[in-house]
Amino acid sequence: MISLVIPVYNEEVLIFDLFGRVQKVMEEIGEPFEVILVDDGSSDSTPDKLKSCHDKDARFKILTLSRNFGHQAAYTAGLSYAKGNYIVMMDGDLQDPPELIAEMYRLAGTGAFDVVYGRRLHRKERFLKRMLIKCFHSIYTRLSNLENVRQVGNFCLLSRRALKAFLSLQEKNRYLPGLRSFIGFRQGYVDYSRPDRELGTAKMSLHRLFILAFDAVFSFSSLPVKVCLYSGFAGVILIFLAVTYALIGKLAGLAPLGWSSLILSIYFIGSVQLLSIGILGEYVYRIYRETQNRPVFLVLEYIE
Repeated sequence: MISLVIPVYNEEVLIFDLFGRVQKVMEEIGEPFEVILVDDGSSDSTPDKLKSCHDKDARFKILTLSRNFGHQAAYTAGLSYAKGNYIVMMDGDLQDPPELIAEMYRLAGTGAFDVVYGRRLHRKERFLKRMLIKCFHSIYTRLSNLENVRQVGNFCLLSRRALKAFLSLQEKNRYLPGLRSFIGFRQGYVDYSRPDRELGTAKMSLHRLFILAFDAVFSFSSLPVKVCLYSGFAGVILIFLAVTYALIGKLAGLAPLGWSSLILSIYFIGSVQLLSIGILGEYVYRIYRETQNRPVFLVLEYIE
């Protein structure tokens, strides 16, 4: 059986389009399937439309969370309920074409891969968003030392054993593409061009994308905290040079350094300290969240 996990949040305008396309694709594949639609605390008519989909086809199941826990948590919830031998992760905005699932399943069925990604060769979203995402992927690939994270999102197919390993990772600060790459196994790609949204508005605002990017970087790289160390070393070297310059000037009978040099030095040291405290604070906050050990999600209702 193939399980599809699709998180949705206030997507009332496209629920029926999503239902129709997914149903058609899965019936063409010809394998038993289930679709777990994860309602991440929607406040519009999305829950009612999801129930209508379930009434039309009981293979479409509804997992309702008690509130909006976020995109990554919604995926985690759906994956924990999936029963299939193969599990597909797909966004509910139809920017991930469900028609690619057949090719993903074909590749996984050969036994050559446990994870098959949808790799985005092109994106048709707004220019600013495309550039920011491209920069993030370029930087993150270098910082994380993880493979298979460039130009991929959540859209993928996992074998059951890959999913079991994936769900064994229990951290609260979750960046799913990074965790998926971390588990290893044999990983392949299906390339596609990612379209812009045709209906509705994007739920991942730039603010949320920046938060997700911070989670990704701080969860998989030690470089930010090393920046503190490198900044400290740079500050020590500059202060040493400044002291040496002042001593030479005094011995040579030159005029003493003015107040501007002193103020600039104070500003520099203060900026380094604030930057270091901020970076360390990001790590401490994430450690605090882990030690709280709160659940990633809470379920209100599951309709099979």
